[in-house]
Amino acid sequence: MTLQFTVYGEAQPQCSAKAYVPKGWSRPIITSDNPKNKGWRQLVAEAANHALGALKPTERALLLEGVRLSLAFYLPRPKSLPKRATAHTKAPDLDKLVRSCCDALSQIVFRDDSQVCELVAVKHYAGAGQPPHVDVTVETTAGVVPLEREQPLFANAR
Repeated sequence: MTLQFTVYGEAQPQCSAKAYVPKGWSRPIITSDNPKNKGWRQLVAEAANHALGALKPTERALLLEGVRLSLAFYLPRPKSLPKRATAHTKAPDLDKLVRSCCDALSQIVFRDDSQVCELVAVKHYAGAGQPPHVDVTVETTAGVVPLEREQPLFANAR
C-alpha cells in the first residue's frame, strides 16, 4: 500500500514532556514544552484519515509490517532571511518534526512508529506565496538492502 497526502499548516516539533505531581495529588500531570504540537498532530491525523478514506475499502488497513516514511517539510521563510539562503538550517530540528509526524500517524496508518525502518525527511523554506505544509508518503517495505550492493551503505562503514 502507498498512501500520499499533504498537511497544510506550520509543522510543529515534538518537544520534551515534563511531569509534575501537584501537592496532595497521587498522579502526575504531564505537560509539553510545545503546546501547539497537539493541534499539529491532530491536523496530521485528520489528513491521514481523509487519505485513507479515499483508498479502496480493501486497502484500508492498519499496516503491521515495515514502513517507509517520506516527509518533505515546507516551513515559512522569515522576511529577514537573505534571498540567497536556500538551505533551512534554523530551528526547528528535523528529527523533532519527524517525531511529531510519526506519533500522529501511529494507530492510524501503522500500529507503532517503531515499524518505520526506512525514512526520508527534508525541510525547505516554502516558496513565495506558498503556504507552509508537509508532503507525506507512507509505503510498505521489506527493509532489505539488495544483495547486489557491493559497497557499504555509508563510506566509513566496515
